Amino acid sequence: MELRKLRYFMAVADEENISRAAQSLYITQPTLSRQLIELEEELGVKLFERGKRKITLTEEGLLLKRRAEEMIALEDKLLDEFGRQTSELSGVISVGAAEATSAEILPQAITSFRAKYPAVTFELYSDIATHVKEKLDRGLLDLGLLIQPGDIERYDFIKLDIFDRCGVLMNSSVPLANKESITISDIKGLPVLASGRSEVRELYRNTLGKEYDELNVIATFNLINNAALFALQNKAYVLTIDGAVKNYANAHLKFVPFTPEIKQNSYIVWKKYQPQSRAVTAFIEHIRNMHNSL
Repeated sequence: MELRKLRYFMAVADEENISRAAQSLYITQPTLSRQLIELEEELGVKLFERGKRKITLTEEGLLLKRRAEEMIALEDKLLDEFGRQTSELSGVISVGAAEATSAEILPQAITSFRAKYPAVTFELYSDIATHVKEKLDRGLLDLGLLIQPGDIERYDFIKLDIFDRCGVLMNSSVPLANKESITISDIKGLPVLASGRSEVRELYRNTLGKEYDELNVIATFNLINNAALFALQNKAYVLTIDGAVKNYANAHLKFVPFTPEIKQNSYIVWKKYQPQSRAVTAFIEHIRNMHNSL
């Protein structure tokens, strides 16, 4: 399968119209239509439902769109890396980062690195560790900034020794907001939002005991933004880390850490046994030197 055909397919999927897609690709409509027919014949499935006013994707078309996005992104990344092999260090470094205290190192690291190598630019991607690792494994990200727990050992990594405390985000008006720390018993029976990651739930379970499984979990979440609204509106208590909420100053929210204390360490990780571009290799060394100087 030619990636050129996938790019044609993506243009039609985005425009939902063959004429507009052909114009954006600077090719004729018959040429584009022929390429799409060949792609459907090659895959043996119908990719589009062709209506009078617009084209929509079939179920198979939606699946191909997801896969095509990844393949095209990877091709673009390869072309960028190999197309910029000059004496000057250049290229694009993609970094996936969890919401954590350790993310505070990225502005300093990137700014000081670009002072040396201004031709290098960065792409930042924010998500939970599970999704960051998936993109690392697929080659769509160069580096990940992750917090434990998780399968860190299958990656090369720099242990940052930057810790986040686990606790509860709540409305500042509730009585529990006046406490110095929270026990699992304090929130038993109250509506709770918990992490969707199984590794995080296991960490809580191992530290807080079997009472964790008795919590009234009304929903799970990945990133804190929408979950924090539940605490802001006093609808639920959110289990999270202080690094995820410390930059969201709000007089109506209060984070209270757990007792016994639960802490999560942070790591910069990259895929083992995978050759890195010169820019990525230099940036890893830059972060390592920053870490060692602390």
